[in-house]
Amino acid sequence: MVDNKNYIIAIVLSLAILLGWQFFVAAPQIERQRQEAELAQKLSSESNIPAPAPGTAESSTPQSGQSQSVAGGSPSQSTMSREQALQQDTRITIDTPRLSGSISLTGARIDDIRLRDYHETVDPESPTIVLFSPEGTENSYYGQYGWSNKDGQSAKVPDPTTVWTQNGSGPLTPDQPLELSWNNGEGLVFYKRISIDENYMLQISQSVENKGSDAVALSPYALLVRKGEPETAGFFILHEGLIGVIGEEGLQEIDYSDLAEAEQGTIPLGKSEQGWFGITDKYWAATLIPANGVSFTPRYFFVNSPSSDANDLYQADYIVDPILVEPGKTSSYESHLFAGAKINSLIEGYSETLSIKQFDLLIDWGWFHFITKPMFYMIDWFYNLVGNFGVAILLSTVVIKIIFFPLANKSYVSMSRMKLVQPQMTELREQYKDDRAAQQKALMELYKKEKINPLAGCLPMLIQIPVFFSLYKVLFVTIEMRHAPFFGWIKDLSAPDPTSMFNLFGLIPWEPPLFLLIGVWPLIMGVTMFVQMKMNPTPTEPAQQMIFNWMPVIFTFMLATFPAGLVIYWAWNNALSILQQYVIMRRQGVKIELWDNIKSMIKPKPKGEAN
Repeated sequence: MVDNKNYIIAIVLSLAILLGWQFFVAAPQIERQRQEAELAQKLSSESNIPAPAPGTAESSTPQSGQSQSVAGGSPSQSTMSREQALQQDTRITIDTPRLSGSISLTGARIDDIRLRDYHETVDPESPTIVLFSPEGTENSYYGQYGWSNKDGQSAKVPDPTTVWTQNGSGPLTPDQPLELSWNNGEGLVFYKRISIDENYMLQISQSVENKGSDAVALSPYALLVRKGEPETAGFFILHEGLIGVIGEEGLQEIDYSDLAEAEQGTIPLGKSEQGWFGITDKYWAATLIPANGVSFTPRYFFVNSPSSDANDLYQADYIVDPILVEPGKTSSYESHLFAGAKINSLIEGYSETLSIKQFDLLIDWGWFHFITKPMFYMIDWFYNLVGNFGVAILLSTVVIKIIFFPLANKSYVSMSRMKLVQPQMTELREQYKDDRAAQQKALMELYKKEKINPLAGCLPMLIQIPVFFSLYKVLFVTIEMRHAPFFGWIKDLSAPDPTSMFNLFGLIPWEPPLFLLIGVWPLIMGVTMFVQMKMNPTPTEPAQQMIFNWMPVIFTFMLATFPAGLVIYWAWNNALSILQQYVIMRRQGVKIELWDNIKSMIKPKPKGEAN
């Protein structure tokens, strides 16, 4: 029958979607999270290929106005530990409320940044997150700023091996910028002023004082160098890799693999006077932000390591049009570098105060951002009110139920009416049991007369699927949800419930395999789903009965590896739906046959009773 087919199609589609998420996203995410700490410490060889700056001979699209080859990093003889690399040269400490680290005076590289507020695990004693690491270490990652000559000129400019002099003393703090200088001995004095706010934005001011007798034309450049592709890359619902908004082109997202496969390893981004671009991870990012109103030429660059044991190099860089420095004059160029956590309020604040176009797109809200962002704002608002993201999700669920109340109410009323006319439906099926077409026609006339929607039972579940996906996206991509605790054993709402019924929730010292991680909250969700479905009229078709009986079990196993926050939402939503459905059925004068339906599952049917 058509109504049976519609039921089955709707259910199968829902299951297919959730199974797809389970197979392609949830299970790989769990495995990656388990290995994250181990992989982060695993040593591998490092490439010693210098990273070419914009316009070098190694570039497939040389920039105009530059002839000198400038390496993005000094060659490293072998991979060393981070601690060893930090002892190789003189450094100036970075000390802010949210960042720690140092800047190397060799090359004035910004290559040592840790995020004070974030740890590798939920244990507050675990190491803080490392964002930037020096050249010569495993997966080195850093930013560098410099100057390049215009074609036909050969002024001596600082390079990655140049040792700068600090003018003054003390660390780089929000109240004290770092002043650096270097004299080329040929009439040019280069200055670099690095300042930082209390969060993650650095301002880099580069100046050249011409004490000679001839004018020179120099181009400021900046680059981000990353060696090695992060182990966490690869989730199709989340972009990790190269990202940026240049000019009027809109958001550009380029995977590491796309850059590696680009012609001659270069992806030019087109000349512009505004924009930002860089490298993004799931929760962290580093982006170059050139000065607005000054023409620059950006690109992405890739160098494949000739050694299988070494890491490939990924680079984002730009070069500014030549700036003329007259004798006795000083010319300057100011730009910014974002290096830190992708906190929504900070990103939006920078976008406004620094006039960074569409900087909020640094956070991957996805195609359905019109649902995802409001969902995040609502949860974040409740969090600021109650101080717990889990409670904020529960309160947000209530708001969602209120928004969808008219639709859900109509659905439950229709279901109640269907239950009232079920005796008539049974009579029609018996009357036309040998004529399926006539039976279907009679049933549709009955539905129309009684104002019944035969798909009413599936509608409450279907309407929450977009909300389900948007909440999943919020839990998956927003750093605010990372390591956010609920109560009891739930220490991280963005991770699955860590308990399992198969080891008696931790009483047995055995770690079950992934598919047996059925925790407390997935069980609660399964029970609430079971109760909700058993409040509905029992399907008369055996196929429907089997699907409805097994669906809570299937969903319990599927959602067990989803973020705990999502499972808590689903369980709470089911509980509210049960309450709502109970009230409506009582008002409609419909008998609630919850216990009868449950008993019918285990009570054997009398012989000869029709299915």
